[in-house]
Amino acid sequence: MTGCVQYDVGVNFQSQTRGEIVQHIKLGEKLTSFSSETVGDWLNSVEQRVRLLNGKTKRLSETEVMVTIPFNNGAELQNKFNKFYNPIAQTTKNHPVASKLETDLPKFESHMDVKQNNWLLVLRNRLSLELDLRSLSLLSSNGSLLLSPGGLLELEFSLNTPWGAESMETVAGALVPEIYREGKQLVWKLKPGEINYLEATFWIPSPVGIGALIIALFVVAGVALKYQILPGLGIGKKPQNLGQA
Repeated sequence: MTGCVQYDVGVNFQSQTRGEIVQHIKLGEKLTSFSSETVGDWLNSVEQRVRLLNGKTKRLSETEVMVTIPFNNGAELQNKFNKFYNPIAQTTKNHPVASKLETDLPKFESHMDVKQNNWLLVLRNRLSLELDLRSLSLLSSNGSLLLSPGGLLELEFSLNTPWGAESMETVAGALVPEIYREGKQLVWKLKPGEINYLEATFWIPSPVGIGALIIALFVVAGVALKYQILPGLGIGKKPQNLGQA
C-alpha cells in the first residue's frame, strides 16, 4: 500500500428490502508513525458512529477495521450514508461541544441521493454521489503543503447489484468506473483534493411485486379450474334428476 490510508466503500444491494454499506479501512505505517494515539481515537470515533446507525465493526488489527451498516431501502441508504460521512455537521448539530479530534478533522462535504421507481416486478434505482475532498491534504503548522492528498489516500467506491449497473455521465467531469463481474460491480477510484461526482442506474427485483403476481396467477388459475376446465371435463357437475316415465 503506497498511501497512508486505504479506504474502500461499497454499497451492496441484495434485493428491494435488503442491502448494506461495507467499508474497509486500513491505515499505513506513514500515518501510524505520526501518532498511534490519534489513530486509535479516530478508529474509535468511526466505531461510535457505526453503532449509532445500527452497524457493526470488526477490528482486523490495530490499524485495520471492517464496517458493515445495513439498510432496508434506498431512502434509508441515503440517510445513513449522509449521516456517517458528515460527522462534523451531525456532531455540531446534536452535540454543541464537539471533541477536539472531531474539530481538528478535515471538513469535507458528502451527499448521496437515491431515487427509486417501482415498476411492479422490478425497481429502477438511480444513485448519485458527490464528495468534496478538497480539504484532505496534510499541512504543516504554517499552512504549507507537506504531502499531496493523492500520496496520502487511496479511496474507492464500489456498487454491487444483482443484475448489473450502468454508469451515467450527466455532469461534466463525472468519474468513470471500472467494470467487474459482467457489469454487476462498478468501482470508482476517488480523487483526493478534488470534487468527485459519480452516478449510476440499476435494476433490482421486487419480491413484493413478484409475490403479488404469483398470488394473482394462482387465483386466476383456481377460478379457471373451477368454472371452465373441470366443468368441461364433466367433473364437479351435479347429476340431473330423471323424471319417471
